[in-house]
Amino acid sequence: MQMFRDRVDAGRALGQRLRVLLGGGGDLLVLALPRGGVPVGFEVARILGVPLDVFMVRKLGTPGHEELAMGAIATGGVTVLNASVVRRLGIPKSAIAAAAEREARELVRREHLFREGRPPARVEGRTVILVDDGLATGSTMRAALRALRQHGPARVVVGVPVGAPETCAEFEREADAVVCVHTPAPFYAVGQWFEDFTQTTDDEVRELLARAAHGEESAPVAP
Repeated sequence: MQMFRDRVDAGRALGQRLRVLLGGGGDLLVLALPRGGVPVGFEVARILGVPLDVFMVRKLGTPGHEELAMGAIATGGVTVLNASVVRRLGIPKSAIAAAAEREARELVRREHLFREGRPPARVEGRTVILVDDGLATGSTMRAALRALRQHGPARVVVGVPVGAPETCAEFEREADAVVCVHTPAPFYAVGQWFEDFTQTTDDEVRELLARAAHGEESAPVAP
């Protein structure tokens, strides 16, 4: 498959695919998972002509191997564990609890940082599109999806530019709809499908959310 140039390019590809599925406007809302999902979500919201907000999720890194997710936590106190990783590595409950407590503090800090006083977007009764820059194990997206359900959305659509085939298939059973633009196999990591996968910074997230709040994504983009 052709690689995405960067998250902007990936967001445009995802946005066009979602517009075919959902149309644009109406009572749609894009919730992006920070940090890497925000530039993707900004382009999706711009193409659909709908609001953008963040939905806070923090990965629980495996002790000694922080890039490997043993689970994730999300706004609302939802914790999702990757049972196979926890079991295979014999991770004790105390280590999981310590990681969850640490990441919960960081989740609150970042939520204040990113929102800059803006209240969370209304979710109840809306079709919500949860966006990230890709799906590997799906731990963070799964935590976000389960936490979001507590807020009463009418539908939840999971949207990513690229994902592991088996993970995208799993979300077909959990979300109301799933759009994975590319599902390459074999799949090793999200970043391998981007020419530029530079880490998104806090300042970039704040800037994009501020631009979205001022309506820069409010007009649907012509095909």
